Amino acid sequence: MENTKQLAFWTFAWTLSMALATFGPEFIWANQTSLTVIGILLNFGIGVKMILANRNFINSLDELQKKIQLESLGLTLGLTVIFGLSFSLLDQKDIIPMDAEISVLVIFIGLVYWLALLINNRKYK
Repeated sequence: MENTKQLAFWTFAWTLSMALATFGPEFIWANQTSLTVIGILLNFGIGVKMILANRNFINSLDELQKKIQLESLGLTLGLTVIFGLSFSLLDQKDIIPMDAEISVLVIFIGLVYWLALLINNRKYK
């Protein structure tokens, strides 16, 4: 349970730091480059802590839950690479009427991982 709380804390902290790095230059510190770099480095550092918390969380799981996580993460990685590159090519070749924004890929990752966890939990229960 402690690893779950740590993961939740670092995920929330990373999300807040991402918002600060994204919106801080425009709304808080008037595009001062040095503060923007500090905000991005802070986001990066907290992101590393979030990754380590995720690793600790996965290592604390029983063998079945580790298997579910590994299969879900593997599927998510594979589909993200295929989708991301295809989405980028569609944009490069002007086949889609929008830019291939990273936010679309992030949403795709979240949805695929959530769905994969749901399916794998049902599959192994």
